[in-house]
Amino acid sequence: MSFSSEPVVSLRDAAIFQDDNRVLDNVTFDISKGEFVYLVGRTGSGKSSLLKTLYADLDLRLGDGQVASYPLRDIKRNQVPFLRRKLGIVFQDFQLFYDRTVAENLVFVMRATGWTDSAKIKKRLAEVLMRVGLGSVDNKMPHQLSGGEQQRVVIARSLINEPVLMIADEPTGNLDPEVGEGIMRLFLEINNSGTAILMATHNHKFLQDFPARILKCDNGRVLDSQKEKFGLTNIW
Repeated sequence: MSFSSEPVVSLRDAAIFQDDNRVLDNVTFDISKGEFVYLVGRTGSGKSSLLKTLYADLDLRLGDGQVASYPLRDIKRNQVPFLRRKLGIVFQDFQLFYDRTVAENLVFVMRATGWTDSAKIKKRLAEVLMRVGLGSVDNKMPHQLSGGEQQRVVIARSLINEPVLMIADEPTGNLDPEVGEGIMRLFLEINNSGTAILMATHNHKFLQDFPARILKCDNGRVLDSQKEKFGLTNIW
C-alpha cells in the first residue's frame, strides 16, 4: 500500500499519563495516511494508554500532538465527538449492546454521529455489513453470533463514518488463531482501501506473516522500527 506523507497522527515529545503515573515519555512519531502500523509491548508497557490518548479518552498533558487534524493538547470536550467521527475504534471485548440487534447497534452509532435520513442509514448499514462479510446478520442479536462475527460487527460499526484512521486494541485477543487471521486479513483489506491502521497486538505470527512498521513501548519509551533496530525474537 502506498501512502501519503501527510500524517493522520503526529506526536512530538509527548508524555503519556495513566492517572498520575507517567507511563511513556518523549513520545515522537507520525503515522501517514494509508499506513499500517503495529503497536507492541509487554502488558503494562503503556500501549492502551497511548491509544486512549490518541482518541482523547486520556488528556495529553505534556508535549504536542494531533490526530486527524485535531490538536490533542487542551482539546475541548465538545470537540472530542468530532475527532472520534474521523476515527474507527475497535476493542478486544467488542462493547456491543447485547439487548439490541446488529442493525440496532449500528444505527445507534449512526444516529449519535449525526445521521438522520432513514434511507441513507439503511443504505450505509447494508454497505458496511457487506464489507465485513456479514450481509445477512442485521436482525440477529449479538449472542447469536460467533466471537469472530461479533468482532466483524464492531469493525463494521467503526467503518460507518469512513474513518481516516482505525485504532484497534488487541482486536484478535479473544479469538482462536484461524478466526483471528481472518480478522487480520479484513484489516489489511480496509488498509488497502486507504484507511490508516494502528493495531496493538501480542500476536507474533501477524508480525511475521504480515510485516509492517512497528512501534514498541519499552521501558517508558516508544521505539520505532523505522529508526531503531529491534528484532522480532525479542519484541516483548
